Amino acid sequence: MEFRKAVPADLSRVNEIFRAAARYMDKEGIPQWDEFYPSEEDLREDILRSEMTLGLENGNPVCAFTLNRECDPEYSDGVWSYSGPDFCVLHRLCVDPACQHRGVASQAMDYLEGMLREKGCRALRLDVFSQNPYALRLYAKHGFRKTGQVRWRKGIFYFNEKVL
Repeated sequence: MEFRKAVPADLSRVNEIFRAAARYMDKEGIPQWDEFYPSEEDLREDILRSEMTLGLENGNPVCAFTLNRECDPEYSDGVWSYSGPDFCVLHRLCVDPACQHRGVASQAMDYLEGMLREKGCRALRLDVFSQNPYALRLYAKHGFRKTGQVRWRKGIFYFNEKVL
């Protein structure tokens, strides 16, 4: 799989992937994403800030994720192992449902962890929906540990961290 930064011309395809993923999760009983979140505007902003990366198979986007240093105020309640300033936050990792269960998300995690290490990032943080068994397994497999939890609009989310 190849990876590159998303550009504005990718927005339509990225939005398709996220809408398809939201429909798939809904069918699986995972009420995490909906018509409000993530919105097309959220995705557009990720792209315009050069924070979204796409995973490509044969030149076609099949997954997307956003990395930055931004986190909700509730992250201050997490019991983080790494207390320094050199951490990043993963947002909105999404795989096209047509490509799921083929290791695409694991490849994306391997890529982004390696890229962050090269850039000197010391820890990766994220929040994961407590009712998303696929994401919970993915992050556990990649060595993340739970550092707290928060209740947001859709329910309980777990804070996770991996020191790199």
